[in-house]
Amino acid sequence: MHKDIDEVEFTIFDTETTGLNWQAGDRIVEIAGLRFKGGEKIATFSSLVNPGYPVSEAAFAVNKITSQMLQSAQSPKEVIPQFLEFIRGSCLCSYNAEFDLGFLNNELQLISLSAPSDMVVFDVLTMARRLMPGLSRYALWFVADKLGVKSKQEHRAFSDVQMTWEVFDKLKKACRTKGITDFAGFLGLFAFNPGLLESSNEQKASKIQECIDLKATLKIRYISTQNAQVTERQVIPKEIKQDKGHKYLVGYCCLKKEERVFRVDNILSLEIA
Repeated sequence: MHKDIDEVEFTIFDTETTGLNWQAGDRIVEIAGLRFKGGEKIATFSSLVNPGYPVSEAAFAVNKITSQMLQSAQSPKEVIPQFLEFIRGSCLCSYNAEFDLGFLNNELQLISLSAPSDMVVFDVLTMARRLMPGLSRYALWFVADKLGVKSKQEHRAFSDVQMTWEVFDKLKKACRTKGITDFAGFLGLFAFNPGLLESSNEQKASKIQECIDLKATLKIRYISTQNAQVTERQVIPKEIKQDKGHKYLVGYCCLKKEERVFRVDNILSLEIA
């Protein structure tokens, strides 16, 4: 069943940490989240966290969180389960999800918990890269500025959540102008979960192979990697190939009247004509 993006609940979250590497022992010292659906904010979460681990000088230079500020804060064993309950039933979003999710999963593991196995995670950084190709950098503050977001990045968890939400909202509106309104298409473009992306691409590849076997024509909606323009194409598929971790459709493009190569994960929708 098709579902509009605005019918889905999301939670944008951010962490501040003692350093940059959870694998080296760095920990979360602040976590915040904003839960919303469509344009409506549903709830917020914000808490300092005392991991019993000193904040590095480099981390303090960025977030200005001191060990003294954490003395009266709750421990990860108290805060992290509360946050897990806060996000339950929503899709999780972060700007550079690999960083924040790595820290969150580490904290969960340390207290013998885990995130829900069916939780969908979106990376707002991936959204920016795919919808705004060609920028000289993709730091949150830079992307926000390019999108006309006026708030300043303060490198505290909730203020960064607020800025990320504004960026997400503008990028979601950009999706709508391109006709990307269906949750399944949104997931195929921006999900962080490798398993979900692989499943989506396998479904597309299966449909392409069916079209090849039928010697038929494929109608696709495609978003360009170079300029994020969405076009509709009729393609006579020839083969599916894989290169450097991506699947590609190779076929004769009736629009360009020549053989073209299309990244499967950039195909928004497809049907056999």
